[in-house]
Amino acid sequence: MSNKITIHDIARELNLTTATVSRALNDHPRISTETKKLVQEKAQQLKYRRNRLASSLRSGKSHTIGVIIPSAQMNFFGSVVHGIENIASKNGYSIILYQSEETTSIEKKAIETFLSARVDGILASIAKETIDFAHYVELKKRKIPLVFFDRTNDDLEIPAVVINDYKGAFMATEHLLARGYKKIAHVAGPQHLKIFQERLNGYKDALKANNVEFEKQFVYIGDLSIESGKKAIDYFFGLDNPPDAVFAVEDFSALGLIKGLKDRKVKIPGDFGVIGFANESFDEHITPSLSSIDQQTVQMGKDAFLLLMELINITNGKQDTLAKEKIVLEPILYCRESSGGKNKTS
Repeated sequence: MSNKITIHDIARELNLTTATVSRALNDHPRISTETKKLVQEKAQQLKYRRNRLASSLRSGKSHTIGVIIPSAQMNFFGSVVHGIENIASKNGYSIILYQSEETTSIEKKAIETFLSARVDGILASIAKETIDFAHYVELKKRKIPLVFFDRTNDDLEIPAVVINDYKGAFMATEHLLARGYKKIAHVAGPQHLKIFQERLNGYKDALKANNVEFEKQFVYIGDLSIESGKKAIDYFFGLDNPPDAVFAVEDFSALGLIKGLKDRKVKIPGDFGVIGFANESFDEHITPSLSSIDQQTVQMGKDAFLLLMELINITNGKQDTLAKEKIVLEPILYCRESSGGKNKTS
């Protein structure tokens, strides 16, 4: 025999109807504050747990959202998820987390899983492999609430929360210039993703604004990995006129740069400067500590969730306005050892 407590048990204990108990637990305005308090106290005393499935069937909502991140290895995405979970829980929502491992096939599988679970909406950051966005277009056609964060595609007109990638890249490049470095290279990311296009543009424009000529050979297209940074160093030092600093599109590439420079016994900073993007948790613990651009990850997660809630609870006539909604957060420069001043004699 099951000993699971139901609203019928609470009603019997308090000599109330089950309808009254149900309304009290759901904060119905017709139920007095005294009765609500009485019911809630009794529910707690009896260790009553709400049947989420039954509640979902009544409301038509699962109070669950799906979240797709490209990789759990990046602290950046873990921090965004922390921001999402924190505010989701305060709003009575649970999340189903899926990492795409940077592949389109797993990204599609995540969406299928979410739809089978009848989530109320989806938050997603696009995998670096994804160049065909048909699965996201299909969600839009089916009017499934969807919000992008960090990695987006403006052509799809899907609401998004992003950092000002252009400004962050401009700040990072200008920071190296201000520290006395003259020949600044860039390890870029896959250029079909808008955030990496913006970071490349910010780098180029910072050079131009400081009367430094852009050299195409100083751009290495990487794949967001430590190995990519190490390969970039081999490439740069194979040039006739190698750079004296690098702005990396993200911190794992920057870590690879530092490893590659150490292998070559290059002094960082002084002879060579490095700055990354993302402010990963390891940045302050490596030697030299890594300068980076912080992306306000927790705030990004909170804003993405709240934007998704607007879509879930959308009112007539607001669909088109929200479809073009984009929240842009300000980047923050964290200056550490790796971008210290260039030796004047070198």
